[in-house]
Amino acid sequence: MKPRDEVQLTAYALGEGSPAERAAVEARLRSNPAAQAAVDDVRALAARLATELQGEPDIGLTDDQRRSIRQAAARPAGRLVRFPWLRLTGFAAVAAVVTLVFSGALWNAARHLLDSQFARLQESSISVGLVEVDEQQLDELFETVAAPKVMEMKPPDLDWNMAPPPEVQDFCAAPAESVVTELPVASDAISPIVMKGLSPGAMANRSGAGRAASLGSYGGQWHPYPYPPPANTESYAPIQGNTFKQVANEPLSTFSIDVDTASYANVRRFLRAGQMPPPDAVRVEEMVNYFPYDYAPPKGKTPFAVHVESAACPWAPAHALVRIALKGKPLDAERRPPCNLVFLIDVSGSMTPDNKLPLVKKSIKLLARQLAAQDRVSLVVYASATGLVLPATPASDLATIDAALESLQAGGSTAGGAGIRLAYDEARRNFRRDGNNRVVLCTDGDFNVGIVNSEELAGFIAERAKQGIFLTVLGFGMGNYKDDRLETLSNKGNGNYAYVDSFSEARKVLAEQAAGTLFAIAKDVKLQIEFNPAQVSAYRLVGYENRLLAKEDFNDDKKDAGELGAGHAVTAFYEVVPVGAESAPGVDPLKYQPAAERTPVARKRANDNPEWLTVKLRYKQPQADTSAKIEVPFVGAAVPFANASADFRFAAGVATAGLMLRGDPSVMDLEFPAVAAWVSAAVGTDPGGYRQEFLGLLRDAAALAR
Repeated sequence: MKPRDEVQLTAYALGEGSPAERAAVEARLRSNPAAQAAVDDVRALAARLATELQGEPDIGLTDDQRRSIRQAAARPAGRLVRFPWLRLTGFAAVAAVVTLVFSGALWNAARHLLDSQFARLQESSISVGLVEVDEQQLDELFETVAAPKVMEMKPPDLDWNMAPPPEVQDFCAAPAESVVTELPVASDAISPIVMKGLSPGAMANRSGAGRAASLGSYGGQWHPYPYPPPANTESYAPIQGNTFKQVANEPLSTFSIDVDTASYANVRRFLRAGQMPPPDAVRVEEMVNYFPYDYAPPKGKTPFAVHVESAACPWAPAHALVRIALKGKPLDAERRPPCNLVFLIDVSGSMTPDNKLPLVKKSIKLLARQLAAQDRVSLVVYASATGLVLPATPASDLATIDAALESLQAGGSTAGGAGIRLAYDEARRNFRRDGNNRVVLCTDGDFNVGIVNSEELAGFIAERAKQGIFLTVLGFGMGNYKDDRLETLSNKGNGNYAYVDSFSEARKVLAEQAAGTLFAIAKDVKLQIEFNPAQVSAYRLVGYENRLLAKEDFNDDKKDAGELGAGHAVTAFYEVVPVGAESAPGVDPLKYQPAAERTPVARKRANDNPEWLTVKLRYKQPQADTSAKIEVPFVGAAVPFANASADFRFAAGVATAGLMLRGDPSVMDLEFPAVAAWVSAAVGTDPGGYRQEFLGLLRDAAALAR
């Protein structure tokens, strides 16, 4: 949205403008949900300020102040000046305007509102990048509010905890009110949405190279830039690591597959920024499944192949590590079903940064170029209001799709629930009985208006999945990222979940792996592993903590589970304790139960069976309601880890690194350089360079761990 458009919308919201101007704005609002959202936000803010200011005394102006106002009004109109360091939005913009126009006493009433809303700057609807101000006024203004010595300072390094230089300590310690009341009163000749860029405790630096910096205080702490770093409100579902189970007590291990990759990309984002990820952000299975592996595809009509391999466990050599892998059938491009894709795009204020809405646009454009003329694309947006930006359009009409995407602007609060309803309605309206019907949600996950209850949203999405409309979730951004919510929604929607932190990741997910991302070859895929107590005494599943199922769920076709996309691979590891090895950590050896529960004949039959385990798998065809079952027995062997296949060793290295990042006690004796050593020997063929990239992340983690 252009700055002059924002001024027009604000004037309209405040009841200003000629009849012709207001009629033009009203016509625009009927077809532009984002503009309507901006108007609603300004009106709501004006009402709140009016309520807060009712009890404030009238502001008295001295004769000198009145004289200054008249002189300013007589000056020629100022020109528009762009401030690259200024980008106040929504509530903060209007509050700052009120502050500068009325000065002193009015700030007392608005200040606590501004403080309470400071964390929502990214959620608001008005983005002010142009300021109408006279150059002479501007120079006088800066001379008034700050000493020349302060203004000539160079911006310090980005260290929010550093102490202020001595020459600014007194300046920053000044009460906010004393700083504001020194500002000249704004002239009536200046637009009502005038942003001088100066609010209490945030004095702008206009010196050459330091123009992008600012000196100010926030919460009693000095900061070298205009605003303090936003409060980190990212959220992750708590993960309780799996423990060892005694085979004699619990011979069955049941879980839903997971083809999501979001956790790995998110962990990469943290490590590249020089920060260890939060332990709950690390889902080991998603790290392992991020990488392609050379698993043989299935033969015949079965949608996937099952592969099992074992070797000594690298972090516990007395134990064995068993890898269970599924490989999905590749997509036949000539016979693939047509797509009915509805992109549900978050255009709230929090989506303004380049790694959010601008990256969403690039990602969708990229995906559209992987589609065919038979496919249909729709665009739905949501913020304070929800709207259908692009009805179902042939994917071959790239010009129309690109134009619709470019028209999107971030602004407003987030009504995720309302947007989801509209997107599913659009998908149902254009439903293809023989096709791939899918909603693709693009958001940072920060739903704060509408259906905010995760369980209610999950129930809604699960019901639509039963009707044949699946959900793919693409997460973007940082700072307010809601990983826990997005993971829940994708699980309930029979879909997949990826985190897109760069255009390169968008290319991987939406171009290189587009078939697996968009086309399901099986749904409700469950694995149940039955361990032979004659060969295995204990086991634990590595990862998949939030995918565990009760043993009864395996044969229950009403129980939801994961989706497998075309060509996708799924890998899971079990750490197993062979019979005769040391007891499982944290579990005492059983003294009576094996003999008491088994007859001599049963014990002999079990001992004669060399199988370690049997992999049982259930799945449904995408349009089916009844599952099919596959069983694959496995005779294990604890061969030396170095003799395992390269794919096994590499995936085991990724799993080990994930456990280390989570702080799992079983791997705390290991160090990242040691893991990097065995991973580097197993890189092998590396299309895309993803394995080499992982080695770089291990080096970053090693440096941070020190």
